[in-house]
Amino acid sequence: MSNTKPRIVITMGDPSGVGPEIIAAALADPSIRRICRPLVIGDAGAMARGIAIAGTDLRVLRSSSFIPEDFSDALPILEITNLADEDMRFGSPSIAGGEAMFRAICEAARLCLAGDADAIATAPISKEAMNRAGHLYPGHTELLAELTGAERVVMMLAGTQLRVTLVTIHESLADVPRLVTFEGVLDTVRITHRDVHRYFKRDPRISVLALNPHCGEGGMFGDEEGRIIAPAVEAARREGIDVVGPLSADTLFHFAVQGDYDAVVCMYHDQGLIPLKLLHFDDGVNVTLGLPIIRTSVDHGTAYNLAGTGRASAESMKAAIRMAADMALVKASGEGEL
Repeated sequence: MSNTKPRIVITMGDPSGVGPEIIAAALADPSIRRICRPLVIGDAGAMARGIAIAGTDLRVLRSSSFIPEDFSDALPILEITNLADEDMRFGSPSIAGGEAMFRAICEAARLCLAGDADAIATAPISKEAMNRAGHLYPGHTELLAELTGAERVVMMLAGTQLRVTLVTIHESLADVPRLVTFEGVLDTVRITHRDVHRYFKRDPRISVLALNPHCGEGGMFGDEEGRIIAPAVEAARREGIDVVGPLSADTLFHFAVQGDYDAVVCMYHDQGLIPLKLLHFDDGVNVTLGLPIIRTSVDHGTAYNLAGTGRASAESMKAAIRMAADMALVKASGEGEL
């Protein structure tokens, strides 16, 4: 790690959304500048507009690398696009904006893989705009997995009270039962254990949720628990992982937030994200586990209804940067490494 603070690259996200303004608000916070050296990747015009909307005193500083720590009034940006006004109208994602999002993510991954940055914190993107620009990925997670050569990645949403990981992510609910497989559950448990142990909590205790109500009630409401999930949990336990399950989702979260478990493996998106966002709507962080690099993100979308109003909360952006910096410090120190 270069210098005394982690070098965090921050991707601008969709310039038609709240990304530029929440980044500007986050980087104007002295507590954020004390813990990291930031470099925004994106469009200087969009970031200048974001600074004005956030009402900060920062100044745009075009830079090809991380700047010295004492430039506390500067928002350093590695400019990769020069978007026209019509390409970044609030609430109207564009093809040019989708290309800008894609290029920013690629450059951030390149910097981390080359050892020129210590972690990535991403602002929200428009998957539709990125797809319209010809980059057919469901989101950040899948793109970063391809860019880094990761065979299997896991989405984790985290806050101070709860961490959840997902076996399936952005899938139709009707497709989830066939996508919950023995290998998928076991791999999710393995990666959750490895990276929670590595970055957050030594020897974590992990719980695994059932797919069906009341764990299937002995097969009355489905048999995935006995046929798939329980065998995967037992296989993980034989590998030395401290894991229990399958457990009913309607009661498990009560015990998880009391501290009985360090992470909860969930079968599908809303099973985990509803309780997480109930507790951590403003300060939740999306972490991609299983990558060879560190990546965190806000846990919300582009918020087009708030874009340009100055009312969007920057708390999740701040939390994502803080978590990226903390993880980078742990990685640099070697503490927690398996």
